Amino acid sequence: MVNTKINIAGLELKNPVLTASGTYGYGIEYQDFVDLSRLGGVVVKGTTLHPRQGNPYPRMAETPAGILNAVGLQNKGVHYFCEHIYPEIKDIDTAMIVNVSGSTIEDYVATAEMINSLEKIPAIELNISCPNVKEGGMAFGVTCPGAEAVVRAVRKVYDKTLIVKLSPNVTDITEIARAVEAAGADALSMINTLLGMAIDAEKRRPILSTVTGGLSGPAVKPIALRMVWQTSRAVSLPIIGLGGICSASDAIEFLLAGASAVQLGTYNFVDPKATIKVIEGIEDYMQRHGVRDLSELVGSLQI
Repeated sequence: MVNTKINIAGLELKNPVLTASGTYGYGIEYQDFVDLSRLGGVVVKGTTLHPRQGNPYPRMAETPAGILNAVGLQNKGVHYFCEHIYPEIKDIDTAMIVNVSGSTIEDYVATAEMINSLEKIPAIELNISCPNVKEGGMAFGVTCPGAEAVVRAVRKVYDKTLIVKLSPNVTDITEIARAVEAAGADALSMINTLLGMAIDAEKRRPILSTVTGGLSGPAVKPIALRMVWQTSRAVSLPIIGLGGICSASDAIEFLLAGASAVQLGTYNFVDPKATIKVIEGIEDYMQRHGVRDLSELVGSLQI
């Protein structure tokens, strides 16, 4: 027998495999394929204070080793979530985590405050890759002052596990990590998508309506892995690693690099049962290598 349980800053997970926000809806969309109670957790789609229609189509484009998306956080807002979605997901036997997004610090705070009142939501994942409308559209998470300000403000109203999702579109991600650690973050998830674009050569036009979008999938894995490893050596916060994970082997690489848990995102579109296969693969790896407790793997990379 092996112990796959892991504690992320007070958040108890039965295993280290979660789903990534934006790729799994509210979890219930996958119930025909996956027993959600077997997952370590589900991070639901981005939730904002007010309803958002998202960006015009086309807003997704396949790339050779991933997907570009510019969905634009389409959702019906936090009030709708609390009234209609929460009753449907609150009794699922896994950690249901809400990804919180916003365009102003006040938006983040108001949304986090409402989620804080929901008894069976044990954590939020703060998406600081959103454009700050008061600062000319620059993402909160690309400067230390911006990242620190939004995390500090949310920390004042949110008293459960606060996970901050870091943007990779920065010069030194460890500086941002230190800033959010100082502001009161409990844990980090990393990385969010990398900024990219796709062009239709025949039409001589961008494929996405927004010209640029976020790249996810296997193409970003080496970058995500490097950033997790660097950040794990720079801060004392637990890290949830994501970016291009398609197999148990990929997940284990993130654990060895310093992540305490992982999220599967884009690959859910390829194989909706991928999360279960990764969980079983991690258990098999632990048995084959004589690892009794998952914590023994975390950060055990030998250099």
